[in-house]
Amino acid sequence: METNDYKVRLEIFEGPLDLLLYLIKKDELDIQSVSIERITRQYLDYINTFKLLNIDLASEFIVMAANLMYLKSRTLLPRVDQPPEEDAEEDDPRWELIRQLIEYKKFKDAAGFLSLREIEQEGRFAHQPDPGDKAPEEPATLAEVSIFDLIRAFQNVLKRFEESHDFGDIIDDRFTVSDKIDLLMTSFAPGQTRRFEELFQSATTKAEVIVTFLALLELMKLNQFVVRQSELLGDIVIERRETPAAGTNEENNESSED
Repeated sequence: METNDYKVRLEIFEGPLDLLLYLIKKDELDIQSVSIERITRQYLDYINTFKLLNIDLASEFIVMAANLMYLKSRTLLPRVDQPPEEDAEEDDPRWELIRQLIEYKKFKDAAGFLSLREIEQEGRFAHQPDPGDKAPEEPATLAEVSIFDLIRAFQNVLKRFEESHDFGDIIDDRFTVSDKIDLLMTSFAPGQTRRFEELFQSATTKAEVIVTFLALLELMKLNQFVVRQSELLGDIVIERRETPAAGTNEENNESSED
């Protein structure tokens, strides 16, 4: 199965600075103590995974990758002359990136605060439902559970699969993304949930793991499946919607034509 035959048309709203902040938060680091070598390696791992999945990336991601590699190369150069103490901060090749991250985080935090205030204001004069009415619970969507969390979970599954499988035997693997979409739709009852890792338990090849994940992304994009995450960096749970979202049939037809 040639996975490169299938290109994921997935809208990624986060940018390269979001990915860097995610990696810093994942390691529970302070922005100002970032290791360029470590964060460059992790960042490139994500870029390579996007390429493995044939997901289109904005050019900004590639520009940031080149910038990180440049900063890493600067940190490896020997210092002939030590700068004066007052200039040491400016001599640190990380500092411009750190400044960008700090400023970007301030804007993100401010935007999040304003969003919360907006929700609070909307609730002040909201219509009060009847006591017997129960407001429907809105599940988390792909936009709310970060694509970076999904990629991290996929990387963990792929790593465990490669460590536990012997690739000496050649297996004829003819699964397509369409095959896996059909399989996921038939194996999930409406409203049924499973842990992310369970989707790959029956996979016998690396290509099947990749195709299963691509099928999951496609079903999320079509609003057939939603993802939930109880806490930051926590386990991811997949749920099939009780009823198809509006417009799904049209999107399915467009996807089939592609």
